[in-house]
Amino acid sequence: MLYYLFDFLDERYQFPGAGMFQYISFRSGLAVMTALFIALVIGKKVISILQKKLVGESIRNLGLEGQMSKQGTPTMGGLIILVSLLVPVILFADLRNIYIILLIITAVWLGFLGFLDDYIKVFKKDKAGLQGKFKIVGQVSLGIIVACIMLTHQDIRVREKVPVQVSGIQPTVTDTLQTGNLSSNSDFVYKDIRSLKTTIPFIKNNEFDYHWFVPFAGGKAEYLVWLIFALIIIFIVTAVSNGTNITDGLDGLAAGTSAIAGGTLAILAYVSGNMITAEYLGIMYIPLTGEMVVFISAFIGALVGFLWYNTYPAQVFMGDTGSLAIGGIIAVFSILIRKELLIPFLCGIFLVENLSVLMQVSWFKFTRKRFGEGRRIFLMAPLHHHYQKKGYPEPKIVTRFWIVGIFLAVITLVTLKIR
Repeated sequence: MLYYLFDFLDERYQFPGAGMFQYISFRSGLAVMTALFIALVIGKKVISILQKKLVGESIRNLGLEGQMSKQGTPTMGGLIILVSLLVPVILFADLRNIYIILLIITAVWLGFLGFLDDYIKVFKKDKAGLQGKFKIVGQVSLGIIVACIMLTHQDIRVREKVPVQVSGIQPTVTDTLQTGNLSSNSDFVYKDIRSLKTTIPFIKNNEFDYHWFVPFAGGKAEYLVWLIFALIIIFIVTAVSNGTNITDGLDGLAAGTSAIAGGTLAILAYVSGNMITAEYLGIMYIPLTGEMVVFISAFIGALVGFLWYNTYPAQVFMGDTGSLAIGGIIAVFSILIRKELLIPFLCGIFLVENLSVLMQVSWFKFTRKRFGEGRRIFLMAPLHHHYQKKGYPEPKIVTRFWIVGIFLAVITLVTLKIR
């Protein structure tokens, strides 16, 4: 909203300083500071309201050190994150940008899904919460929406170098962004095209086209590639949002690792949305994605502000309201900037936490069937509880997970140059 106001003031009245709002870096800075400020201001008030409403976490005794001291700690703190995120986005982002629209839909959609789960657990006293099938339906529906919009919306394009014969028909002004000589008888233009290409890490010519999955399909290739693309997006959204939900088991763990991932995504979005930087790094340039830096900056500010109340000992838990939305935002953001294949590095903590649960459950069932008694790989799953069982203090586990998250973030960024 302020973006449009100052754009009008600059264009109509040349209002001093209004032109600063045209710079993504300026608006991103305002977004992160505003989100942080809102989280700090409303956090205490929201916690107080949740305590009065007795929106406390009911904790099953798992024999973990200090666990029962958290009994009654307010949950649904994800509301702090969502409000602190969305207000700066509405104020400072270009709300006509399709990428911003998709990210807002993601935050609201999964935030509402998580809120329903928390509401049933707390107010209906049903520890199971929202049935798993309804969560899956919600996540799958979001994946389908994202896939459909990416495949059909005119503004979702990538810029590619297209050769043009000198003697042929010259491209229009709107198609031509930069020209240069490729050979003695050909020129090239940069043209925005709809594409299903994505980035492959550690590969020199690092663009993968989903159409490569269906070379045999002939005239039906477009329908089949849409199905494959939609299934992959659904899988990523579901896996990352559930991974974040599983990771949210220690004070500050999910929020801290998500903030680290958010900072990495901010850099990736900036270089992907800046033609000069993208050309220098030899990566895919995606028009309009630079605006996403404003969103992810607000995302980082909201998470850091939430950490003020969520670090050990936590005054509030984010609950599914926060964890599902955070994971979905990271997943959809990665997909929109064509970096979904970097998720195993970027979200390595979430991946390992997910795998630890899968391995534990699978091995337990297999050994119970094979040997008559279930055996375990870890002392307890997910992985952070394994270290708790080994006697590590909770703050040490969280801090070390953050360090690993920073290491994985550096690896993710290094892929921009190592190919």
